Amino acid sequence: MSRKIELLAPGGDVNAVKAAIVAGANAVYCGLDTFNARNRASNLSFDELNGALRLAHEYGCEIFLTLNVVILEHEMGALFKLLNQLVNTTLDGIIVQDLGLFNIVKKHFPTLHIHASTQLTTHNESQVEFLARIGATRVNLSRELNLTEIKILTDVAHKCDVLTEVFVHGALCIAFSGQCYSSSVSVGNSGNRGRCSQACRDEYEPTAMGNKHPLNLKDNSAYFDLPELVAAGVDSLKVEGRIKGANYVHTVIDSWRKQIDTFVQTGNLIEDDSSLYKVFNRNFTNKFLQGDMTKNMFTDNPRDHSFDHANEKNNAISVVQIYDAQQELAAEKNDIDTLVKKKIEFLDISKRELRFEFTGQLNQPFTVTLIINDKHDNTLADESALQPLRFEVQSQMPMHTADKSVVDIAAIDKRFKTFSNANFDIKNMDYSNLGDNLSIPFKELARIKKQVAFLLNEGKNVLAPVELPKLVNHEKVDKNKTTLSILISDIKDVHLCDLTDGDVYFKLPESFRTDNDKYINVFLEHPQLIPWFPAVLIGKDFEEAVRLLEVVKPKLIISNNTGVAFKAVKMGIDWIAGPLLNTTNSYALLTLQEDLNAQGAFISNEINKPQMRNIKRPNNFKMMYSIYHPILMMTSRQCFFQQTVGCKKPRIDASCMLSCKKETTVTNVKGISFAIDKQKGGYPSIYNHEQFLNMDIVSDFADKFDEFMIDLTDIGSGDKEKLDKAVLLAHFQDLVNGQTQAVEYLNSLVKVQTRQQYVEGLNS
Repeated sequence: MSRKIELLAPGGDVNAVKAAIVAGANAVYCGLDTFNARNRASNLSFDELNGALRLAHEYGCEIFLTLNVVILEHEMGALFKLLNQLVNTTLDGIIVQDLGLFNIVKKHFPTLHIHASTQLTTHNESQVEFLARIGATRVNLSRELNLTEIKILTDVAHKCDVLTEVFVHGALCIAFSGQCYSSSVSVGNSGNRGRCSQACRDEYEPTAMGNKHPLNLKDNSAYFDLPELVAAGVDSLKVEGRIKGANYVHTVIDSWRKQIDTFVQTGNLIEDDSSLYKVFNRNFTNKFLQGDMTKNMFTDNPRDHSFDHANEKNNAISVVQIYDAQQELAAEKNDIDTLVKKKIEFLDISKRELRFEFTGQLNQPFTVTLIINDKHDNTLADESALQPLRFEVQSQMPMHTADKSVVDIAAIDKRFKTFSNANFDIKNMDYSNLGDNLSIPFKELARIKKQVAFLLNEGKNVLAPVELPKLVNHEKVDKNKTTLSILISDIKDVHLCDLTDGDVYFKLPESFRTDNDKYINVFLEHPQLIPWFPAVLIGKDFEEAVRLLEVVKPKLIISNNTGVAFKAVKMGIDWIAGPLLNTTNSYALLTLQEDLNAQGAFISNEINKPQMRNIKRPNNFKMMYSIYHPILMMTSRQCFFQQTVGCKKPRIDASCMLSCKKETTVTNVKGISFAIDKQKGGYPSIYNHEQFLNMDIVSDFADKFDEFMIDLTDIGSGDKEKLDKAVLLAHFQDLVNGQTQAVEYLNSLVKVQTRQQYVEGLNS
């Protein structure tokens, strides 16, 4: 077997990075203290990142930096500053969620390799093709996919010259990654900003099935699925765990390294996975990969299972037996700690010492000698064998007697002390062999400095800083008009089309019966309806969505899925980006317009008034916003009913999506209930107990938005009182038309409401 199988490790802090490297990781992903989706990890400073890069590369290991959050408009200056620094490091790639970053990197920082984050919810072929178009060199596939689906997507990716990576170990989210808003809604901290509060791990009031943690999944482990992953063509096996410590990282990566090496060398697997149970785990499941989603994927214990496993392994029942088992595990954990500390103790990421010697006499060249000394070479056992690196750069002309400007200590200091930076600590600048009152053209001095910078930058040209481009804020498509659109999902509501001059969108489900024309006929019989596609469309459901496009040939669609949008563009169908694409900045709008020919986009409901104020509209591009809708907290491929009200089926099958229409609630320990809604053809979803109602934005941004939308689908409304949709529509129309009395009427109708996200926005 000649194909490289990359083992990709988490690095939440410096020691975890070191532990991953010595355990045999081929690559490590880590974050800085900004723009990364694991704010609870210790993360690295920029100086530490540079040291980690040097250390990793000495071991033949790569480093990827996580910039995997949505970006706010006011952060663009800081982002450009960081990217200007990163292009002059030896970084091997950046992991990205925000579509705007793709536009920025492709245009201004093309030397950076972009990896599409799992937060982009990539689960169908055309999403992979779209990500390849906008510059992704690697795609992290949704962790809900099974092996067959992974192989199909990997084959497509390889045709696009894109690599795929799959999570093979660590925590599992119950929700589709990138489609979870529970933290944002409940406590104001968004998972799309690295501040997930892990509501899925929370304790709830006991359900009918007796579970206090009904949303809590076991951890993922594909330890014995390695042959199938290799057969599927997956390029990178990714371990989750940036908030876990060095002991965890070393144990898991060491175990996986041995498993991979054994399989490559012998074609066999190691059958013992007991080491994985000695560090943090919630027990393990591989059911997503196997496509066998059963109720035993859940565990009612969100805490560390290693102690329970020790008891089970030793058949410990009595107090004495349990004590002995726990003492044995504690000793094993202590041995791991001692081993890891010993392995990483002398691994050094501190700055290298840099010395300069400046020499030059009359009629001789001006010479700069660089002496680089590592405090410790991580690959050498004998420190005495260390030899400093020496480089020499000379002027192309001899020094001459100064006429006006002198190349003296002050002039040299001004230019060369800037090399005291994230990589180097200047210890000495020796001028003892530099003659007095001598000069060379300062243009020549600049050339020498550039050559020195090249040598100190691992033989790469230092790129000049790119300035943040000023974008033009174009006017509305029709600057004198703001329209009201509505979203429906039941053909019984089609009469509402006669009550509005705005667009009427018809919401499609996530799942379709194969070769069934039910929804095709809806649009053929009611051509005024505009198809609204969901965020998640996998396998045959994606194929059926594409078939609908091919048969109906609508003039316009709304899509929350970039794969559907990619297909629509190929067919010459106009499209608008839906709210679940979570657009938060001007550059994301540019990506949608320039790379996917979008005619407009909904602006994210996660951001507040100040955060959306300075978003710039591209030319001839509609900006839209949903002002009234049920608040989606999470959507899952798993079943929320198995652990709540129960289900007779032992596992999810094809009929579950199409026929199940259960609903229930879960209530947290604060007494707040959340609706669990399962529409026919839909994934089970959890909604907040409040409706989103933001009337302020209509007056705040009447000149910014072309269209406001209201959701009249009843999806996610739970046991709330069903309101008269015609009456609601009339009052909302009055609101958009500037009739202030509509506010009072709507407040009286929508009794359980919130606009918290518009007030709080996304926290940094």
